[in-house]
Amino acid sequence: MKFDEIQLRLLEEIADLHGVPEGAYNIRSNSEALGRRSTDHIVITPKKEVSGIDIEIAANTKNESVHIPVVMTQSGLKEMVYNDFYVGENADVLIVAGCGIDNCGGADSEHDGIHRFFLKKGAKVRYVEKHYGSGEGAGKRILNPVTEAYLEEGAEMTMEMVQIKGVDDTVRTTVAKLQANAKLVVRERLMTHGEQKAVSTYEVYLEGAGSSADVVSRSVAKGDSFQKFDAKIIGDAPSYGHTECDSIIMDNGKILAVPGLQANHVDASLLHEAAIGKIAGEQLIKLMTLGLTEQEAEEQIINGFLR
Repeated sequence: MKFDEIQLRLLEEIADLHGVPEGAYNIRSNSEALGRRSTDHIVITPKKEVSGIDIEIAANTKNESVHIPVVMTQSGLKEMVYNDFYVGENADVLIVAGCGIDNCGGADSEHDGIHRFFLKKGAKVRYVEKHYGSGEGAGKRILNPVTEAYLEEGAEMTMEMVQIKGVDDTVRTTVAKLQANAKLVVRERLMTHGEQKAVSTYEVYLEGAGSSADVVSRSVAKGDSFQKFDAKIIGDAPSYGHTECDSIIMDNGKILAVPGLQANHVDASLLHEAAIGKIAGEQLIKLMTLGLTEQEAEEQIINGFLR
């Protein structure tokens, strides 16, 4: 595979890649596959009826990774992709996704993707999804990811959902269903600026005894941007659920946090926390006494907050 300068920059931003990754991968650019590789334990197959791939990870696969980044550099391009992940029993793998859009034209560019995860008994997945936008064109950079996760007994999934620059409009929708002793951990990091809009919706169903979910979002809203964090945890069994929204608001930004807890079992323990506020003045003053300008101090605080 050969990458141009823009593709390389986007791949570095969304997947920390500086070239062809090790292990299994499927790299997509402007609705076409740039390259694909399977391994002995991870098989990637293109779908026949719709755009997308099936990823089958064998039972007991350990210390392997799958990279499936998407880059778009063509203004006006819109696509919908369907990717399904089948993770075998007791596998323990890293899956790196994400999309980068560089739009230098006047038409909107949009990538919508539906990722479905099916984790067998005892499987573990760390899933990293980064979104990034760049380009000086008037056209928008739009991303609408849908994530569905189905965890069998004892399965564990950790999701890192990151968007910190350049995406004009996004609606993130995540639905998860957990069986006995399954565990879901979500860490969302989000920053919006200008007139950007971002909506994150989570619905987590704790269906099995001993299942648990911890959904935490940290975000910063600058300029005239708008954010909505809508998280609902449904406890249908003896289970534990926690959701938290911790946000910094700046300029004319707007943030809406919508907690949703539904206990359908007497032993479902559910908790929600939310905090929205501006940067504390004493934090700025402390950093400015060390020689930083106000803007530099704000950047340091934001970078630390979103880390």
